[in-house]
Amino acid sequence: MLFGLLGKDVDYSFSRAYFAEKFKKEGLDHCSYQNFDLADLTDFKAVLQTPQLKGMNVTIPYKQEVMPFLDNLDEVSKAIGAVNTIVFNKDGTTTGHNTDYIGFQKSIAPMITDEVKAALVLGTGGASKAVVYALNKMGIKTQYVSRKKHTNNLTYDEITEAILNDHKLIVNCTPLGTHPNIFQRPNLNYDQLTNTHILFDLIYNPSETAFMRAGKKAGAKVGNGENMLVAQAEASWHLWNM
Repeated sequence: MLFGLLGKDVDYSFSRAYFAEKFKKEGLDHCSYQNFDLADLTDFKAVLQTPQLKGMNVTIPYKQEVMPFLDNLDEVSKAIGAVNTIVFNKDGTTTGHNTDYIGFQKSIAPMITDEVKAALVLGTGGASKAVVYALNKMGIKTQYVSRKKHTNNLTYDEITEAILNDHKLIVNCTPLGTHPNIFQRPNLNYDQLTNTHILFDLIYNPSETAFMRAGKKAGAKVGNGENMLVAQAEASWHLWNM
């Protein structure tokens, strides 16, 4: 049985190493995992025909682009508008799911305090949509932040000290700060953060990003995406084996 990761420039991928270790530890010698590193989705239909392929994870930048290629979408991935898990059904069809929100919710829940009523979600891609879905389920209001102005987001230039004070949780869903560009970070006024803020970075490499370091310097509580990745990977594994 073959499983894999769809993405672009994914040599760094958490998923392949995680599942290789999982298969070894659990004695699943009949299972293997490989990266499907594609420059675009032109040849994705051919990938779907790969022999023995039973399930795929999907990462940047294809969580939204992949949706039209799939036969079915579950209700959660429809609501989020992004897919990170593909199940190959016994009847030959494919179904898109989203386990990112499960991973994020499990990771962030222990960090949430009573002061967190609203969150700034940095980025507007597929991962940010899963984060917003999870936070809304938890009763936390959300506000997208992006470099460019759209109808439902703030730009970084529009974030005032009052806005930061009202949004005690800030989640980085952008790739800024990912190895090897470890000194990059979202353009916030970190000096205006306090010890009542929580900064959560979906990035896991490096384990402490420039975004997290700046938050810690201001006294904020910080977390990264490693536990989220483990939880979403296990949720994907569950779906592939239902």
